[in-house]
Amino acid sequence: MTEKKWYKVARKVIKAGNLPFPLNDTLIELLKLLINDEQAQFIDSVFRKPNLNMNQIKKRTDLSENEILRILEELMIEGVVTGTKSESRGITVYRLMPPFPGLFEFTLMRGKKGEKEKRLAFLFDKLFNEMSELTQKNYDEIVEQYENLPPIDRIVPVEQEIKEIPVENVIPLEDVSKIIDKYDDIALVHCYCRTEKDLLDDPCKVTDQRENCLLFGKAAKFAIEYNFGRPISNERVKDILLAAEEDGLVHKAFHIHLDVERDEEAICNCCKCCCGIFQLYYKGIMPYNCYSSYIANINQEDCIGCGTCIQKCPMETIELEDSVAVLNPEKCIGCGVCVHNCPEDAISLERTGLRNVFVPPPKIKSP
Repeated sequence: MTEKKWYKVARKVIKAGNLPFPLNDTLIELLKLLINDEQAQFIDSVFRKPNLNMNQIKKRTDLSENEILRILEELMIEGVVTGTKSESRGITVYRLMPPFPGLFEFTLMRGKKGEKEKRLAFLFDKLFNEMSELTQKNYDEIVEQYENLPPIDRIVPVEQEIKEIPVENVIPLEDVSKIIDKYDDIALVHCYCRTEKDLLDDPCKVTDQRENCLLFGKAAKFAIEYNFGRPISNERVKDILLAAEEDGLVHKAFHIHLDVERDEEAICNCCKCCCGIFQLYYKGIMPYNCYSSYIANINQEDCIGCGTCIQKCPMETIELEDSVAVLNPEKCIGCGVCVHNCPEDAISLERTGLRNVFVPPPKIKSP
């Protein structure tokens, strides 16, 4: 297949998501590591939009249904395409994965550490660094574009509420533990972000846990069927969440199609040094853009200035002034990590109602 065709495939992969990835040689090399010419040709001819059912696919190719299913199966094994059954109509919908979130997660979700995975980790890291250069060179224009994109994730405070009242729809309030009880199908998968860091010889500095990301419902069924993860009981999930809190990790909920009015699709337990979304922010690639319902409040009379909250805060939003911790509210994502770890119980979470936290990425000085 010609390079021009590969660039067309890469363009479709980028358009399957919301983030503006560069269409460059690094992305092409990454795709060539995951798919062959036949699969690339199939993606180019079929996926004019990222979500298709079998009838829609048949209209766009002369291949037989058996040939279509064979290629789809190959793509699903690689995590390039997912196939999940619609709960309303019972029809399987095949979705082309964008680079992030999408390919990055599925290609590293199994926790493998082979040569292929090492190469993938290197290429993703290179791609993110190239994105950093692009953003920094066109900072004002690109940050303005991100203001029009929906937040990727929703912050779930430590043992606080995962649901809110978005817009005008009233939704019951539930804490982290109760949300787990909503689902019969839960898959435990390896943290793709820490797996990438391990493959880059830059292991996590916050936790030794690797298998602590969760998928729910349709996503869980797909992950279990294709060996991206394994089934796990609700009680065991709660043990993992408690361990994550002790390590100072941030609970992040990802909703179907990034819509907080829809069900949760995944929960990740994230650290500042590995999490892909935190890294996109700290590398100066994109703003930190999330939904939250809380903000931290520091009781300065009780604060002894020990600095624990400064060390633990994933957004670096707390500083010491005159030996007392002071919070920058515009950067607080309401994760509750500082609350959970304050030895003096000098910090609490205040309910704000659903809010969109948008923190522009740092401007990075050239070396």
